[in-house]
Amino acid sequence: MATDKNFTDIDEYIAGCAPELRGRLVELRRFIQELVPEATEAINYRLPTFRLNGDLVYFAAFKNHTGFYPLPEAIETFKDELAGYTMGKGSIQFPHDQPLPFDLIAKLVRHRVAENLAKPAKRERRKPD
Repeated sequence: MATDKNFTDIDEYIAGCAPELRGRLVELRRFIQELVPEATEAINYRLPTFRLNGDLVYFAAFKNHTGFYPLPEAIETFKDELAGYTMGKGSIQFPHDQPLPFDLIAKLVRHRVAENLAKPAKRERRKPD
């Protein structure tokens, strides 16, 4: 599991994952980049993060699933469509033995974009000098 280490960017995170998981993570990353090209990338809470007026979504690799973190309100909004997945308060587990549900991921990401854009503009965090 790549979340055990401190990474500086998403490329480094993906490179630190098991080889058999990297393609899935690259595919998910590329999908989100195409869906929200104005989003920036970061590592936040040791997870690959997309940001747009604040944190948008996170993802992570685990032994048996890809973790996707669209935050609690999005999960509540789409709970019926997510019923077949293991979920936490702000997380969803997409098992590795199933294809990623890109239609559902797109709904979640678009929902988060709308949520974040409805908030007052958030200043980007500065790294300490």
